[in-house]
Amino acid sequence: MQFPRQQRRLSMTIPPRRAALLAATGLAALSTAAFAQTPSATPPAKKDTSNQVQGVTITAPASQDMRTSIDRRSYSLGKDLQATTGSVADMLRNVPSVQVDVQGNVSLRGDANVTIMIDGKPSGMFKGDNRGQVLQQIPANQFERVEVMTNPSAAFSPEGTAGIINLITKQQRGVGMTGSVRGNFGSEGRKNASVSLAQNTKNLTVSADAGWRRDKAKGEIVDERERLDPTSGAYATSRQKVNFTSRGQSHNARASIDYDLDKRTRVSAEARYNDMRYDSASGSSFEGKTPAGVPNVRFQRLSDGAMKRSVAGLSGDLRRKLSGDDHEFTLNASIERTRNSQGGLAETFSQLPIIPTALENVRTSDELVQTRLKAEYKRPLADGARLVAGYELQLNDNDYDNYGARGPKGGVLVVDTALTNRFQFDQAVNAVYATYSRPIGDWTVMPGLRVEQVTIDTNQITSRLTDSYDYLRAYPSLHLQYKVDDLRQVNASYSRRIQRPSAQDLNPYRIFQDPYSYRQGDPRLKPQVTDAFEVAYQVRKGFNYYLGTLYWREARDGVTDVVRDIGDGVLLTTKANLAKSRSGGLELVANARLSPKLSYTISGNTAWTEIGATDLGFPDKRSAWTVSGYAALNIQATPKDFLQISGFATGKRLTPQGYKAPTGMLLLGYRHKFNDRLSGVVTVQDALKTFGDKTVINTPALKNRRDMDLDLRAVFVGFTYGFGGQGVPNPRRAREPAFDFQTTPGGVGPM
Repeated sequence: MQFPRQQRRLSMTIPPRRAALLAATGLAALSTAAFAQTPSATPPAKKDTSNQVQGVTITAPASQDMRTSIDRRSYSLGKDLQATTGSVADMLRNVPSVQVDVQGNVSLRGDANVTIMIDGKPSGMFKGDNRGQVLQQIPANQFERVEVMTNPSAAFSPEGTAGIINLITKQQRGVGMTGSVRGNFGSEGRKNASVSLAQNTKNLTVSADAGWRRDKAKGEIVDERERLDPTSGAYATSRQKVNFTSRGQSHNARASIDYDLDKRTRVSAEARYNDMRYDSASGSSFEGKTPAGVPNVRFQRLSDGAMKRSVAGLSGDLRRKLSGDDHEFTLNASIERTRNSQGGLAETFSQLPIIPTALENVRTSDELVQTRLKAEYKRPLADGARLVAGYELQLNDNDYDNYGARGPKGGVLVVDTALTNRFQFDQAVNAVYATYSRPIGDWTVMPGLRVEQVTIDTNQITSRLTDSYDYLRAYPSLHLQYKVDDLRQVNASYSRRIQRPSAQDLNPYRIFQDPYSYRQGDPRLKPQVTDAFEVAYQVRKGFNYYLGTLYWREARDGVTDVVRDIGDGVLLTTKANLAKSRSGGLELVANARLSPKLSYTISGNTAWTEIGATDLGFPDKRSAWTVSGYAALNIQATPKDFLQISGFATGKRLTPQGYKAPTGMLLLGYRHKFNDRLSGVVTVQDALKTFGDKTVINTPALKNRRDMDLDLRAVFVGFTYGFGGQGVPNPRRAREPAFDFQTTPGGVGPM
């Protein structure tokens, strides 16, 4: 692992204001850690403890598949066999409330505005247009739990109107050296491997892990369009068919160190690195016809391309325990650099009209440097109350550089202004927040308030267009929890959240995608604001868990794609703020044992969505119902043999100008335990080859149907071998489950 080299390269790209900030804090080599509140035989995973919450929690075994707290639900990945061989995208498809489309894009209850974190920290890895491909490359076996927060408290950034998904990293447990090795081999050249190591002593914990993954995808896209000709009243049609294959591989590495200076002070350091590359080849054919049905455009196109992405980050943490239990101050600083690049060479053979063969060289790149500073103070108060207050600063520097050249085959390529531009975007967020938790009899009440001041600067260098604006907004939250008895509880919550436009959404330059597709942003887009309400009722009887949630969301100024015809069969995709949208539904989750050898998980969501799309040419509001669900049957055939049959289905989903068609997938898995250290697994993904993506646009001026048939069917065979981990670690070195769960103020034990 080349962490020293990555650290030197990263430091050279730090903007001056960030260098000064980190120098002032003196935390360039520190990272997150936490102190244990209670002794434990196995230290839980290290997480960002700065956003813990309290509330009455129904006690459950530590190995429980599902856990709940006042503002979140946590799902164990221990029984998900797809998580042992698949990617994060594969794993998230099996988590209640979460949907992942064929391209790896994640949504929560149908809303794609999701913030994804690792151990409680946001990452540039999951930002931008290619984050779906990143999720399809990161091995899922790095993580042991997934937390879902559809209504986070004010202690969290309000970014992400759908909520937060937190991926909790696996940690090696035990005294001395511990570790594990995993390897999986799949069909059509798919394979992945990883290794994890840790050294635990009295005052020091050092851990590291690394992984590698190779994947392959192939598929077909059919795009059919009908454009209204205002003169004749008839529709001009076109049809494009694309066949493609891509091969990708990724590498990831992480190293961390936690050191106790004394019984009350801990410092830590962590470094993370991830890179990925996709190489693709595609061939397409296009034919366009006039409103009279006469062909007027026909060409074939061959292209080769590559996509690269790398993320390098450093974080540091200082934690000081003060007098009394659960009384502490934390200070965290982190910096992360994300680089993306895409390039391709395309050759176009035109048959109608007959023109010389043309070449096209396109290259796009962007860099995001994200700096974060956070200080938080926690104090227990009288009668079991608790105050959490903090300050957070987040600085984002984005730089986009797009280049393109065209020319005849065998000739000189000339820079094309439609393909070449540079855009810079800077954002600074200053936030203060506080939450106050107090038990009142069988109730726990936790109000919260977050106030953010945001400054945005945009600079379209090529067009010489600059803009700057700022705004100050407040984001309240309220969480209530009522303990009916030892088995049942009711949660209710409200929060206000936003979705800020991405950097590319703000770029006003018209950017070429292919000969018949362009995109363009708007620097004056407003963030979407969503008010979310939920009421949940849960019952837990031993290992059996049942949850029902009613939810309602009202959003305004939602940023969405708007597609319109700009002539000659060319479509322009722009961004716009919708006037208003509303959604609500009922979600049911059950996780239970039918017998000592048989258990199941079932989740279902029935949702209603209404979009006020009059600004897009629709005379009235549009609404629709969507039903989706997941089910898994777990069979412990023998003490050493475990089988799993699972699948999910997503119903028809409403979009601003049309809908997405239903889709689903069947998954199979088998695990055999050879001994206490070695196990083997076989999994089958998309066994019936039913997963796909079909999008329909249906407006008076434009009708478009786009079918993507991506072959994700795969068979994996793998193994896991663990070593080390003798005895019980020093209780003082046991790390609390931090961002996962914590001891509640009422004294109920941690889950």
